[in-house]
Amino acid sequence: MADPQAVRTDARRHHDPEVSGFASDNYAGAHPEILAALALANGGHQVSYGEDDYTAHLQFVMRSHFGPHAQAFPVFNGTGANVVALQALTDRWGAVICAETAHINVDECGAPERVGGLKLLTVPTEDGKLTPELIDRQAWGWEDEHRAMPQVVSIAQNTELGTVYTVDEIRAICDHAHERGMKVHLDGARIANAAASLDVPMRSFTNAAGVDILSFGGTKNGMLFGEAVVVLDPDAAGAMKHLRKLSMQLASKMRFISVQLEALLARDLWLRNARHANTMAQRLADGVRSVDGVTILHPVQANAVFARLPHEVSERLQKRYRFYFWDEAAGDVRWMCSFDTTEEDVDGFVTAVKEEMGR
Repeated sequence: MADPQAVRTDARRHHDPEVSGFASDNYAGAHPEILAALALANGGHQVSYGEDDYTAHLQFVMRSHFGPHAQAFPVFNGTGANVVALQALTDRWGAVICAETAHINVDECGAPERVGGLKLLTVPTEDGKLTPELIDRQAWGWEDEHRAMPQVVSIAQNTELGTVYTVDEIRAICDHAHERGMKVHLDGARIANAAASLDVPMRSFTNAAGVDILSFGGTKNGMLFGEAVVVLDPDAAGAMKHLRKLSMQLASKMRFISVQLEALLARDLWLRNARHANTMAQRLADGVRSVDGVTILHPVQANAVFARLPHEVSERLQKRYRFYFWDEAAGDVRWMCSFDTTEEDVDGFVTAVKEEMGR
């Protein structure tokens, strides 16, 4: 008879696949088309460290979205993509101007500064978006040896507050930065959601607008794992291969990142997933907007809803659905929708909000 105290070593399901929440689009699993692509790339031997056929073909796919000069460097995760991209654009004495709420400033454990060896120069914003005027608060002192030199402007599309830059806003930022001798990095962890919101190709607010380098996000949009640094200006980042390895972002079996990016981008999976997540966020916002005591804090332009409601109500809701406080002292929360969020998920959550607010 088997020992009932023995630890099981066979794979088995440890969660209820019917349970979903609104904490993060990272909570979602992988899209079935992504899993099918991984199976397609499996079997046999392929050259490691990016010399495989899938990574080679990915370059053509990326160029179809980001222009003939784009070059993609798959990496493990978003923080790694940002750190590698920013390192590529800065000298050891360089600094990066970003919004105070930027992911690279508040959610990456200091990695850009501690691992990337650069200085972040932050600017307060009302909606998470930089403007040329806001950039100029930190864009000075290039000849001052006592100050880190501003060399890069980093923007997020969409922003940490769920807002989306227009094409003209990004073009104005790029023109302004380039006039001052700085490069522009775009953190595109949710770039697909921004493109879906604007209903424009991704190229319109990246290479066509003047962005020099891009952190392309896939994990939040249905991939199992993996992102990519996409160099848009070949003259802006010449040492990417070395920086990626130095930063511990070089995957040995890179084909399994590249084939996911190909599956996402080769057709329209990236757009289908993003549009659905955005639509669910709008449905959620519309459902709670009329509830007395609930305030929507920012325009709902992508797949995030930021709201303020009584703290005790949020604590009760969290026992029914997973989500995070954004500013616990103020009672601000963030609700995220994903490619696999259903109308039933949203409607059930809206009902729960109404019930808890009515108690």
